Parts: sequence; structure tokens; C-alpha cells
Amino acid sequence: MALTVGTVAPNFTTVDDEGKTVSLSDFKGKIVVLYFYPKDDTPGCTKQAQSFRDNFAQYQDKEMVVLGVSMDDQTSHQQFKEKYGLPFQLLVDADGAITQAYDVSGGGYAKRVTYIIDAEGKISYVDDKVNTASHAVDILGYIA
Repeated sequence: MALTVGTVAPNFTTVDDEGKTVSLSDFKGKIVVLYFYPKDDTPGCTKQAQSFRDNFAQYQDKEMVVLGVSMDDQTSHQQFKEKYGLPFQLLVDADGAITQAYDVSGGGYAKRVTYIIDAEGKISYVDDKVNTASHAVDILGYIA
């Protein structure tokens, strides 16, 4: 069962696809779209990432941060990001700690769940019924 609206989003520190250290607290004061997905370079996950890529300018216009999280390693994230020209950070959760903290563990992979975290660090929206092809537009519709 995913975390609920109104819950303070668990902070985390990890590395991204480029090996840079990233913490959720780095984005305090901004709206963060934290999306969990099962595996790099699989059909549904690719559609979902491309949806965010294709609508990324709209997220930037709203000064929103998009962060993708899976249990893949940094090399896998780098290859996935490069192959599809993804303009946002992919976060490494190889040990599953972030996946566990957000209650989206599928037993060796992250379930497909997206959280919107408000500027104060609270979860303002949870989407656990993701349509991979239209996901980024669906999230923008919620924000608008």
C-alpha cells in the first residue's frame, strides 16, 4: 500500500545516473514528481519515461522537478537515459531503501507509483494506477 496524501515524504540520499549525490531535501520549496518504475529499458517503463521526456518543458515552466526511481544501478540508468534522451534525473535505489521507505516494493523491483511532493515536503497526490503512455500529461492535469 502506497503512502497517503498528507504524509511527510521520507527524505533520502542516493546517487543519480551521473553519480551525483541527490537528496530529496535538495528540492525543498519546489514541487517534486517522484515516480517509481520497475526496470530500465522495458516497454512500459520506456513509455512512461518518454511521456515525461516529451512533456518536460511544461514541468520546467511550472518549476517542477521530475525524478525517476528504480532499483537499477547507475550504469543501467546512464544507458537508459542516453538511449531515450531523458532530460531528468534517474535515481539509483539498488538496495531498495527508497522503494521500501515509500512503500512501493514489489519484491526485487519498485511498483509503478508516482508521488507529487509539495513545496513543504508533504505528499499531495498519489497515482498508483499509472497509464504509462499518458502519465506525464495525467500528472500535469492534476497540477493544473
